Amino acid sequence: MASSTVTSSQSPRPPRPNLAFRQLRAQRSPAEFAAAVRRAAREIGEQVSCDARYIGRVEAGEIRCPNYAYERVFLHMFPGRTLADLGFAPRTSVRGRGARNPDDTPPSHTTSPAHGPVETEGAYEPYDPQNPQNPYETHGNHENHEESDVLRRAFMTGGGATVAAALGPIGLAVDATAAQRPARRSGASEADAVEEAVRRIRLLDDRHGADGLYRRAAAPLRAAYALLDAGATRQTTADRLHSGAGELAISVGWLAHDSGRFDDARSHYAEALATARMSGDPGLEAHAFCNTAFLARDAGRPREALRAAQAAQRVARPLGSARLMSLLALREAGGWAGLADRTGCERSLARAQALYERGPSAGDPEWMSFYGEAELEGLEAQCWSTLGDWPRAARHARRAAQLQNPHFTRNIALYTAELADDLARGGYPDEAALAGMRVLDLLGEVQSSRIQTMLAGTARVLLPHRRASEVSAFLERHASLPRTA
Repeated sequence: MASSTVTSSQSPRPPRPNLAFRQLRAQRSPAEFAAAVRRAAREIGEQVSCDARYIGRVEAGEIRCPNYAYERVFLHMFPGRTLADLGFAPRTSVRGRGARNPDDTPPSHTTSPAHGPVETEGAYEPYDPQNPQNPYETHGNHENHEESDVLRRAFMTGGGATVAAALGPIGLAVDATAAQRPARRSGASEADAVEEAVRRIRLLDDRHGADGLYRRAAAPLRAAYALLDAGATRQTTADRLHSGAGELAISVGWLAHDSGRFDDARSHYAEALATARMSGDPGLEAHAFCNTAFLARDAGRPREALRAAQAAQRVARPLGSARLMSLLALREAGGWAGLADRTGCERSLARAQALYERGPSAGDPEWMSFYGEAELEGLEAQCWSTLGDWPRAARHARRAAQLQNPHFTRNIALYTAELADDLARGGYPDEAALAGMRVLDLLGEVQSSRIQTMLAGTARVLLPHRRASEVSAFLERHASLPRTA
Protein backbone atom coordinates (compact mmCIF):
# COMPACT_ATOMS: atom_id res chain seq x y z
CA MET A 1 0.00 0.00 0.00
CA ALA A 2 1.51 3.31 -1.04
CA SER A 3 1.42 6.18 1.36
CA SER A 4 0.29 9.62 0.39
CA THR A 5 3.01 11.93 -0.80
CA VAL A 6 1.23 14.95 0.64
CA THR A 7 0.66 15.03 4.37
CA SER A 8 -2.23 16.91 5.87
CA SER A 9 0.18 19.47 7.29
CA GLN A 10 0.91 20.64 3.75
CA SER A 11 -1.81 23.12 2.90
CA PRO A 12 -2.60 23.70 -0.79
CA ARG A 13 -2.13 27.43 -0.24
CA PRO A 14 -0.25 29.54 2.30
CA PRO A 15 -2.27 30.31 5.44
CA ARG A 16 -3.87 33.72 5.66
CA PRO A 17 -3.16 35.66 8.86
CA ASN A 18 -6.15 35.93 11.18
CA LEU A 19 -6.23 39.72 11.55
CA ALA A 20 -9.56 39.75 13.37
CA PHE A 21 -8.21 37.56 16.15
CA ARG A 22 -5.04 39.62 16.35
CA GLN A 23 -7.11 42.78 16.86
CA LEU A 24 -8.92 41.15 19.78
CA ARG A 25 -5.60 40.54 21.53
CA ALA A 26 -4.92 44.31 21.36
CA GLN A 27 -1.96 45.38 23.52
CA ARG A 28 -1.64 42.11 25.42
CA SER A 29 1.32 39.84 24.70
CA PRO A 30 0.56 36.35 23.33
CA ALA A 31 1.41 34.87 26.73
CA GLU A 32 -0.91 37.31 28.53
CA PHE A 33 -3.73 36.61 26.07
CA ALA A 34 -3.18 32.85 26.47
CA ALA A 35 -3.52 33.28 30.23
CA ALA A 36 -6.83 35.12 29.68
CA VAL A 37 -8.03 32.20 27.53
CA ARG A 38 -7.19 29.72 30.29
CA ARG A 39 -9.02 31.85 32.87
CA ALA A 40 -12.09 32.07 30.64
CA ALA A 41 -11.99 28.30 30.19
CA ARG A 42 -12.07 27.74 33.93
CA GLU A 43 -15.06 30.08 34.22
CA ILE A 44 -17.16 27.73 32.08
CA GLY A 45 -15.68 24.45 33.29
CA GLU A 46 -13.42 23.83 30.29
CA GLN A 47 -9.76 22.91 30.51
CA VAL A 48 -7.46 24.04 27.69
CA SER A 49 -3.67 24.16 27.59
CA CYS A 50 -3.48 27.45 25.75
CA ASP A 51 -0.08 29.11 25.48
CA ALA A 52 1.69 31.83 23.50
CA ARG A 53 2.58 29.50 20.65
CA TYR A 54 -1.05 28.48 20.16
CA ILE A 55 -2.09 32.15 19.98
CA GLY A 56 0.68 32.75 17.46
CA ARG A 57 -0.53 29.89 15.26
CA VAL A 58 -4.10 31.18 15.34
CA GLU A 59 -2.96 34.66 14.36
CA ALA A 60 -0.75 33.28 11.60
CA GLY A 61 -3.74 31.42 10.14
CA GLU A 62 -2.28 27.97 10.77
CA ILE A 63 -5.31 27.04 12.87
CA ARG A 64 -8.19 27.75 10.53
CA CYS A 65 -10.89 26.52 12.89
CA PRO A 66 -10.50 25.71 16.62
CA ASN A 67 -11.67 22.50 18.24
CA TYR A 68 -14.97 22.51 20.11
CA ALA A 69 -13.47 23.24 23.55
CA TYR A 70 -11.65 26.32 22.25
CA GLU A 71 -14.77 27.38 20.33
CA ARG A 72 -16.78 27.41 23.56
CA VAL A 73 -14.08 29.39 25.35
CA PHE A 74 -13.68 31.98 22.59
CA LEU A 75 -17.44 32.52 22.31
CA HIS A 76 -17.59 32.92 26.09
CA MET A 77 -14.81 35.51 25.98
CA PHE A 78 -16.44 37.48 23.16
CA PRO A 79 -20.22 37.16 23.63
CA GLY A 80 -22.36 38.00 20.64
CA ARG A 81 -19.63 37.08 18.14
CA THR A 82 -19.48 34.06 15.88
CA LEU A 83 -16.43 32.06 14.84
CA ALA A 84 -16.50 33.99 11.57
CA ASP A 85 -16.38 37.25 13.52
CA LEU A 86 -13.23 35.92 15.23
CA GLY A 87 -11.61 35.28 11.86
CA PHE A 88 -12.08 31.51 11.69
CA ALA A 89 -13.24 29.50 8.68
CA PRO A 90 -16.46 27.43 8.77
CA ARG A 91 -15.90 23.82 9.79
CA THR A 92 -17.42 22.58 6.56
CA SER A 93 -14.80 24.45 4.54
CA VAL A 94 -11.81 23.06 6.40
CA ARG A 95 -10.25 20.07 4.64
CA GLY A 96 -9.40 16.95 6.60
CA ARG A 97 -12.66 16.05 8.36
CA GLY A 98 -16.23 15.23 7.58
CA ALA A 99 -18.73 18.04 7.79
CA ARG A 100 -20.91 18.18 10.86
CA ASN A 101 -24.04 20.13 11.48
CA PRO A 102 -23.04 23.17 13.54
CA ASP A 103 -25.89 22.42 15.93
CA ASP A 104 -24.55 18.93 16.67
CA THR A 105 -23.28 18.36 20.18
CA PRO A 106 -19.62 17.34 20.23
CA PRO A 107 -19.11 13.72 21.32
CA SER A 108 -18.25 13.26 24.98
CA HIS A 109 -16.27 10.04 24.48
CA THR A 110 -12.75 9.56 23.24
CA THR A 111 -12.53 8.78 19.53
CA SER A 112 -10.02 6.20 18.46
CA PRO A 113 -7.23 8.06 16.66
CA ALA A 114 -6.88 5.43 13.98
CA HIS A 115 -10.55 5.32 12.97
CA GLY A 116 -12.47 8.33 14.24
CA PRO A 117 -12.70 11.81 12.74
CA VAL A 118 -9.93 14.30 13.26
CA GLU A 119 -10.68 17.84 14.34
CA THR A 120 -9.54 20.22 11.60
CA GLU A 121 -6.55 20.37 9.36
CA GLY A 122 -3.96 22.64 10.86
CA ALA A 123 -5.58 22.57 14.28
CA TYR A 124 -2.59 21.22 16.15
CA GLU A 125 -3.91 22.56 19.41
CA PRO A 126 -2.64 21.78 22.92
CA TYR A 127 -4.23 18.55 24.11
CA ASP A 128 -7.44 19.18 25.96
CA PRO A 129 -8.82 16.52 28.35
CA GLN A 130 -12.32 17.87 27.83
CA ASN A 131 -12.00 17.29 24.08
CA PRO A 132 -9.71 14.26 23.81
CA GLN A 133 -9.60 13.60 20.08
CA ASN A 134 -6.03 13.10 18.92
CA PRO A 135 -5.01 16.31 17.11
CA TYR A 136 -2.03 14.69 15.44
CA GLU A 137 -3.72 11.97 13.37
CA THR A 138 -4.77 12.97 9.85
CA HIS A 139 -6.42 11.22 6.91
CA GLY A 140 -3.51 11.23 4.53
CA ASN A 141 -0.59 9.68 6.32
CA HIS A 142 -1.48 7.18 9.04
CA GLU A 143 -1.90 3.89 7.23
CA ASN A 144 1.71 2.85 6.70
CA HIS A 145 3.61 4.55 9.48
CA GLU A 146 3.25 2.15 12.41
CA GLU A 147 6.52 3.20 14.03
CA SER A 148 5.62 6.88 13.81
CA ASP A 149 2.13 6.24 15.18
CA VAL A 150 3.52 4.37 18.17
CA LEU A 151 5.88 7.24 18.92
CA ARG A 152 3.14 9.83 18.55
CA ARG A 153 0.76 7.92 20.78
CA ALA A 154 3.55 7.73 23.38
CA PHE A 155 3.00 11.44 24.00
CA MET A 156 -0.78 11.38 24.30
CA THR A 157 -2.59 11.29 27.63
CA GLY A 158 -5.89 9.82 28.57
CA GLY A 159 -7.30 12.72 30.60
CA GLY A 160 -8.83 12.48 34.04
CA ALA A 161 -9.07 14.07 37.45
CA THR A 162 -6.01 12.48 39.03
CA VAL A 163 -2.42 12.74 37.90
CA ALA A 164 -2.21 9.07 36.98
CA ALA A 165 -5.41 9.22 34.95
CA ALA A 166 -4.35 12.49 33.34
CA LEU A 167 -1.07 11.01 32.21
CA GLY A 168 -2.74 7.87 30.90
CA PRO A 169 -0.68 5.83 28.39
CA ILE A 170 2.20 8.27 28.23
CA GLY A 171 4.79 5.48 28.33
CA LEU A 172 6.48 4.17 25.19
CA ALA A 173 5.60 0.64 24.12
CA VAL A 174 7.07 -0.62 20.85
CA ASP A 175 6.48 -4.22 19.86
CA ALA A 176 9.45 -6.37 18.88
CA THR A 177 8.57 -6.42 15.17
CA ALA A 178 8.27 -2.63 14.96
CA ALA A 179 11.52 -2.17 16.87
CA GLN A 180 13.39 -4.22 14.27
CA ARG A 181 12.19 -2.13 11.33
CA PRO A 182 13.97 1.10 10.43
CA ALA A 183 12.02 4.10 11.67
CA ARG A 184 10.47 6.48 9.17
CA ARG A 185 11.99 9.95 9.08
CA SER A 186 10.05 12.37 11.24
CA GLY A 187 7.71 15.02 9.93
CA ALA A 188 5.71 17.95 11.28
CA SER A 189 3.22 15.77 13.20
CA GLU A 190 6.03 14.18 15.20
CA ALA A 191 7.44 17.60 16.05
CA ASP A 192 3.93 18.66 17.12
CA ALA A 193 3.72 15.63 19.38
CA VAL A 194 7.03 16.37 21.09
CA GLU A 195 6.02 19.99 21.69
CA GLU A 196 2.66 18.87 23.04
CA ALA A 197 4.37 16.49 25.47
CA VAL A 198 6.31 19.43 26.90
CA ARG A 199 3.14 21.50 27.37
CA ARG A 200 1.24 18.62 28.93
CA ILE A 201 3.96 17.81 31.44
CA ARG A 202 4.28 21.49 32.41
CA LEU A 203 0.53 21.81 32.84
CA LEU A 204 0.37 18.77 35.13
CA ASP A 205 3.40 19.93 37.12
CA ASP A 206 1.83 23.37 37.62
CA ARG A 207 -1.20 21.73 39.18
CA HIS A 208 0.09 18.62 40.88
CA GLY A 209 3.86 18.85 41.41
CA ALA A 210 6.55 16.50 40.22
CA ASP A 211 6.47 13.39 42.37
CA GLY A 212 3.69 11.59 40.51
CA LEU A 213 5.01 12.53 37.08
CA TYR A 214 8.74 11.93 36.93
CA ARG A 215 8.96 8.24 36.09
CA ARG A 216 6.11 8.40 33.58
CA ALA A 217 7.68 11.39 31.83
CA ALA A 218 10.90 9.51 31.08
CA ALA A 219 9.18 7.49 28.34
CA PRO A 220 8.22 10.41 26.07
CA LEU A 221 11.73 11.78 26.52
CA ARG A 222 13.19 8.53 25.17
CA ALA A 223 10.69 8.66 22.32
CA ALA A 224 11.70 12.23 21.47
CA TYR A 225 15.35 11.30 21.12
CA ALA A 226 14.37 8.24 19.09
CA LEU A 227 12.64 10.60 16.68
CA LEU A 228 15.82 12.68 16.51
CA ASP A 229 17.87 9.58 15.72
CA ALA A 230 15.47 8.67 12.91
CA GLY A 231 16.12 12.02 11.21
CA ALA A 232 13.63 14.46 9.74
CA THR A 233 12.16 15.15 6.32
CA ARG A 234 13.03 18.87 6.46
CA GLN A 235 15.57 21.02 8.25
CA THR A 236 12.83 23.10 9.85
CA THR A 237 11.36 19.92 11.30
CA ALA A 238 14.78 18.79 12.52
CA ASP A 239 15.21 22.15 14.26
CA ARG A 240 11.81 21.81 15.93
CA LEU A 241 12.63 18.27 17.05
CA HIS A 242 15.95 19.35 18.55
CA SER A 243 14.30 22.25 20.37
CA GLY A 244 11.36 20.10 21.50
CA ALA A 245 13.57 17.24 22.71
CA GLY A 246 15.77 19.70 24.59
CA GLU A 247 12.78 21.38 26.23
CA LEU A 248 11.40 17.96 27.12
CA ALA A 249 14.74 17.04 28.73
CA ILE A 250 14.54 20.23 30.80
CA SER A 251 10.94 19.47 31.80
CA VAL A 252 11.84 15.95 32.89
CA GLY A 253 14.92 17.35 34.63
CA TRP A 254 12.72 19.77 36.53
CA LEU A 255 10.45 16.91 37.62
CA ALA A 256 13.55 15.13 38.95
CA HIS A 257 14.74 18.36 40.60
CA ASP A 258 11.43 19.07 42.33
CA SER A 259 11.13 15.47 43.54
CA GLY A 260 14.59 15.54 45.10
CA ARG A 261 16.47 13.51 42.49
CA PHE A 262 19.26 16.01 42.00
CA ASP A 263 21.68 13.69 40.16
CA ASP A 264 18.99 12.75 37.64
CA ALA A 265 18.09 16.41 37.18
CA ARG A 266 21.71 17.35 36.58
CA SER A 267 21.97 14.67 33.90
CA HIS A 268 18.80 15.81 32.10
CA TYR A 269 19.85 19.46 32.15
CA ALA A 270 23.25 18.50 30.74
CA GLU A 271 21.50 16.54 27.99
CA ALA A 272 19.42 19.60 27.12
CA LEU A 273 22.51 21.80 27.10
CA ALA A 274 24.30 19.42 24.73
CA THR A 275 21.26 19.33 22.44
CA ALA A 276 21.14 23.15 22.42
CA ARG A 277 24.77 23.47 21.48
CA MET A 278 24.61 20.82 18.77
CA SER A 279 21.64 22.54 17.14
CA GLY A 280 22.84 26.11 17.73
CA ASP A 281 19.73 27.05 19.75
CA PRO A 282 20.57 29.95 22.13
CA GLY A 283 17.08 30.01 23.63
CA LEU A 284 17.31 26.37 24.64
CA GLU A 285 20.86 26.88 25.91
CA ALA A 286 19.76 29.81 28.10
CA HIS A 287 16.90 27.70 29.49
CA ALA A 288 19.24 24.79 30.30
CA PHE A 289 21.70 27.10 32.07
CA CYS A 290 18.82 28.77 33.93
CA ASN A 291 17.62 25.47 35.37
CA THR A 292 21.19 24.32 36.05
CA ALA A 293 21.69 27.46 38.15
CA PHE A 294 18.51 26.78 40.11
CA LEU A 295 19.50 23.16 40.72
CA ALA A 296 23.02 24.12 41.84
CA ARG A 297 21.57 26.59 44.34
CA ASP A 298 19.22 23.97 45.79
CA ALA A 299 22.02 21.40 45.89
CA GLY A 300 24.27 23.69 47.94
CA ARG A 301 26.66 24.66 45.14
CA PRO A 302 26.22 28.46 45.09
CA ARG A 303 29.33 29.23 43.04
CA GLU A 304 28.17 26.88 40.28
CA ALA A 305 24.74 28.51 40.50
CA LEU A 306 26.31 31.91 40.03
CA ARG A 307 28.42 30.87 37.05
CA ALA A 308 25.52 29.07 35.34
CA ALA A 309 23.25 32.11 35.78
CA GLN A 310 25.91 34.41 34.36
CA ALA A 311 26.46 32.05 31.40
CA ALA A 312 22.71 32.02 30.77
CA GLN A 313 22.66 35.83 30.66
CA ARG A 314 25.50 35.94 28.12
CA VAL A 315 23.63 33.54 25.84
CA ALA A 316 20.20 35.16 26.35
CA ARG A 317 21.20 38.81 25.92
CA PRO A 318 20.74 38.85 22.09
CA LEU A 319 17.30 37.19 22.34
CA GLY A 320 15.56 40.45 23.22
CA SER A 321 13.52 39.29 26.21
CA ALA A 322 13.71 41.56 29.25
CA ARG A 323 11.58 39.11 31.23
CA LEU A 324 14.03 36.28 30.53
CA MET A 325 16.95 38.47 31.58
CA SER A 326 15.01 39.38 34.74
CA LEU A 327 14.58 35.72 35.68
CA LEU A 328 18.25 35.01 35.01
CA ALA A 329 19.23 37.96 37.23
CA LEU A 330 17.18 36.33 39.98
CA ARG A 331 19.06 33.08 39.43
CA GLU A 332 22.28 35.06 39.83
CA ALA A 333 20.93 36.66 43.00
CA GLY A 334 20.33 33.19 44.41
CA GLY A 335 23.97 32.34 43.80
CA TRP A 336 25.19 35.49 45.54
CA ALA A 337 22.89 34.78 48.48
CA GLY A 338 24.30 31.28 48.79
CA LEU A 339 27.78 32.80 48.95
CA ALA A 340 26.55 35.16 51.71
CA ASP A 341 27.32 38.14 49.49
CA ARG A 342 24.49 40.53 50.39
CA THR A 343 25.77 43.34 48.16
CA GLY A 344 25.98 41.13 45.07
CA CYS A 345 22.53 39.73 45.84
CA GLU A 346 20.97 43.17 46.22
CA ARG A 347 22.47 44.36 42.93
CA SER A 348 21.10 41.34 41.07
CA LEU A 349 17.68 41.75 42.68
CA ALA A 350 17.54 45.40 41.66
CA ARG A 351 18.49 44.48 38.10
CA ALA A 352 15.84 41.74 38.05
CA GLN A 353 13.15 44.20 39.16
CA ALA A 354 14.18 46.84 36.61
CA LEU A 355 14.18 44.32 33.77
CA TYR A 356 10.83 42.92 34.84
CA GLU A 357 9.26 46.38 34.78
CA ARG A 358 10.10 46.71 31.08
CA GLY A 359 7.16 44.38 30.51
CA PRO A 360 6.55 41.38 28.24
CA SER A 361 7.71 41.20 24.64
CA ALA A 362 7.42 39.02 21.57
CA GLY A 363 10.81 37.52 22.42
CA ASP A 364 9.64 35.99 25.71
CA PRO A 365 10.03 32.19 25.58
CA GLU A 366 6.94 30.02 25.81
CA TRP A 367 8.30 28.15 28.83
CA MET A 368 8.30 31.36 30.88
CA SER A 369 4.52 31.40 31.30
CA PHE A 370 5.06 30.76 35.04
CA TYR A 371 7.15 33.90 35.47
CA GLY A 372 5.09 36.77 36.73
CA GLU A 373 5.14 39.11 39.69
CA ALA A 374 4.37 36.24 42.06
CA GLU A 375 7.43 34.26 40.98
CA LEU A 376 9.61 37.35 41.18
CA GLU A 377 8.45 37.89 44.77
CA GLY A 378 8.89 34.22 45.60
CA LEU A 379 12.46 34.04 44.31
CA GLU A 380 13.35 37.23 46.15
CA ALA A 381 11.90 35.71 49.33
CA GLN A 382 14.22 32.72 48.88
CA CYS A 383 17.23 35.03 48.56
CA TRP A 384 16.44 36.89 51.80
CA SER A 385 15.76 33.61 53.55
CA THR A 386 19.18 32.30 52.47
CA LEU A 387 20.72 35.49 53.85
CA GLY A 388 18.86 35.01 57.15
CA ASP A 389 16.68 38.12 56.87
CA TRP A 390 13.50 36.34 57.96
CA PRO A 391 11.10 39.32 58.23
CA ARG A 392 11.99 40.53 54.75
CA ALA A 393 11.75 37.00 53.36
CA ALA A 394 8.33 36.51 54.95
CA ARG A 395 7.05 39.78 53.50
CA HIS A 396 7.97 38.74 49.95
CA ALA A 397 6.73 35.15 50.41
CA ARG A 398 3.35 36.38 51.63
CA ARG A 399 3.04 38.68 48.65
CA ALA A 400 4.03 35.86 46.28
CA ALA A 401 1.29 33.58 47.61
CA GLN A 402 -1.30 36.37 47.35
CA LEU A 403 -0.38 37.25 43.77
CA GLN A 404 -0.13 33.75 42.34
CA ASN A 405 -2.61 32.72 39.64
CA PRO A 406 -4.82 29.89 41.01
CA HIS A 407 -3.79 27.73 38.02
CA PHE A 408 -0.30 27.30 39.56
CA THR A 409 -1.41 25.25 42.57
CA ARG A 410 2.08 23.90 43.15
CA ASN A 411 3.59 27.38 43.32
CA ILE A 412 0.95 28.57 45.79
CA ALA A 413 1.93 25.65 48.02
CA LEU A 414 5.62 26.45 47.53
CA TYR A 415 5.32 30.14 48.39
CA THR A 416 3.13 29.38 51.41
CA ALA A 417 5.64 26.80 52.63
CA GLU A 418 8.38 29.43 52.25
CA LEU A 419 6.22 31.86 54.25
CA ALA A 420 5.66 29.29 57.02
CA ASP A 421 9.37 28.61 57.34
CA ASP A 422 10.33 32.30 57.35
CA LEU A 423 7.73 33.06 60.03
CA ALA A 424 8.87 30.13 62.15
CA ARG A 425 12.52 31.15 61.98
CA GLY A 426 11.62 34.80 62.49
CA GLY A 427 9.89 34.13 65.80
CA TYR A 428 6.20 33.98 64.82
CA PRO A 429 5.25 30.36 65.59
CA ASP A 430 1.45 30.76 65.58
CA GLU A 431 1.42 32.50 62.19
CA ALA A 432 3.88 29.93 60.87
CA ALA A 433 1.61 27.10 61.96
CA LEU A 434 -1.40 28.66 60.24
CA ALA A 435 0.57 29.02 57.00
CA GLY A 436 1.76 25.44 57.38
CA MET A 437 -1.85 24.28 57.70
CA ARG A 438 -2.67 26.01 54.41
CA VAL A 439 0.15 24.06 52.76
CA LEU A 440 -1.16 20.81 54.21
CA ASP A 441 -4.56 21.63 52.70
CA LEU A 442 -2.90 21.79 49.27
CA LEU A 443 -0.89 18.59 49.59
CA GLY A 444 -3.93 16.55 48.61
CA GLU A 445 -3.45 17.75 45.04
CA VAL A 446 0.24 18.69 45.00
CA GLN A 447 3.01 16.09 45.18
CA SER A 448 6.38 17.77 45.61
CA SER A 449 9.22 16.36 47.70
CA ARG A 450 10.73 19.84 47.72
CA ILE A 451 7.67 21.32 49.42
CA GLN A 452 7.42 18.41 51.84
CA THR A 453 11.08 18.83 52.79
CA MET A 454 10.52 22.54 53.46
CA LEU A 455 7.49 21.76 55.60
CA ALA A 456 9.44 19.14 57.58
CA GLY A 457 12.09 21.76 58.32
CA THR A 458 9.42 24.16 59.54
CA ALA A 459 7.99 21.47 61.80
CA ARG A 460 11.40 20.94 63.40
CA VAL A 461 11.78 24.67 64.03
CA LEU A 462 8.32 24.77 65.64
CA LEU A 463 8.87 21.82 67.99
CA PRO A 464 9.96 24.01 70.95
CA HIS A 465 6.61 25.86 70.63
CA ARG A 466 4.43 22.73 70.56
CA ARG A 467 2.48 23.77 73.65
CA ALA A 468 0.79 26.55 71.64
CA SER A 469 -2.56 25.32 70.29
CA GLU A 470 -2.00 26.40 66.69
CA VAL A 471 1.47 24.86 66.62
CA SER A 472 0.27 21.67 68.26
CA ALA A 473 -2.50 21.24 65.67
CA PHE A 474 -0.04 21.76 62.83
CA LEU A 475 2.55 19.37 64.25
CA GLU A 476 -0.06 16.69 64.85
CA ARG A 477 -1.45 16.95 61.35
CA HIS A 478 2.02 17.09 59.79
CA ALA A 479 3.06 13.97 61.72
CA SER A 480 0.10 12.09 60.22
CA LEU A 481 1.29 12.69 56.66
CA PRO A 482 2.28 9.53 54.79
CA ARG A 483 6.04 9.42 54.41
CA THR A 484 7.33 9.18 50.86
CA ALA A 485 10.26 6.95 50.00
